[in-house]
Amino acid sequence: MQIELNKIAKDTNLFLKKFIRKQKKSELIIPMKYGLFSGGKKIRSKILTDIGSLFKIKYKSLIIIGSAVECIHAYSLIHDDLPCMDNDLIRRGKPSTHIKFGESTAVLAGNSLLTMAFEILSHKDLNLSEKTKNKLINKISESSGHLGIAGGQFLDLSYEHKKVSRKRVVEMEIKKTGKLFSFCCVAPLIVKNKSKKEIKKFENIGADIGLLFQVADDLIDHKGSLLTAGKKTGKDRKKGKATLISLLGYKNTIKYANKLIFKINNKLKKYGSKSRNLSKTLEYILNRNK
Repeated sequence: MQIELNKIAKDTNLFLKKFIRKQKKSELIIPMKYGLFSGGKKIRSKILTDIGSLFKIKYKSLIIIGSAVECIHAYSLIHDDLPCMDNDLIRRGKPSTHIKFGESTAVLAGNSLLTMAFEILSHKDLNLSEKTKNKLINKISESSGHLGIAGGQFLDLSYEHKKVSRKRVVEMEIKKTGKLFSFCCVAPLIVKNKSKKEIKKFENIGADIGLLFQVADDLIDHKGSLLTAGKKTGKDRKKGKATLISLLGYKNTIKYANKLIFKINNKLKKYGSKSRNLSKTLEYILNRNK
């Protein structure tokens, strides 16, 4: 698994570095690169590649689409760490972008990474029709804004120190994390011009994968350490965050996560051994320590 993740990370970073080099220089490039190339597992790109292999999408296309995804993810982390949001000082074992460069620069670097994702998906390097590119941009925009990451972050902050139902917590975590995973799952189907019914099915699979990832993240925050996680842990409890752990308890949350994996694998049965890589990725997501 780690070999596959390393290859995807290497190829994605290589594309992004070349893409940035071709752009006109600006003062924001350095903080953008700091947030973008600060490490990370590239699990979203791995999910995209796993689904892409089911539909025989060219690896190069998947890397380019995955590069756009990583820009969106980096923007969300930069903004998530801000004092007005989660106020995290450490990200991936290093000072957060706003600590390194200041709050205003961090906001602008994050905004620039968000828009760069759209540049990547519309670029000539992605050898797809303009219609397909527009569909991809539309879907990734939806996953990033008020119906996705931004909306989920708003709910996350709104629910602090409040009694929130399990249904609302799940809805919040799907918006905050699941929507971008949904994009990773439907992008290959958009490329192949699949039916709305098939796209909806993989949107739901992506939402479940994103929920699994967020649950695993919450488990790390509950039991992990700064040394292994690369970020401060135990903050969800201190901030009164609404999580499934706070509702179900630690052990029941692990059971919930395993049920999610079973549910996702069940939906992928028709693909047989072709979905084996994705199944392995799901196990990796749950059992990771950072």
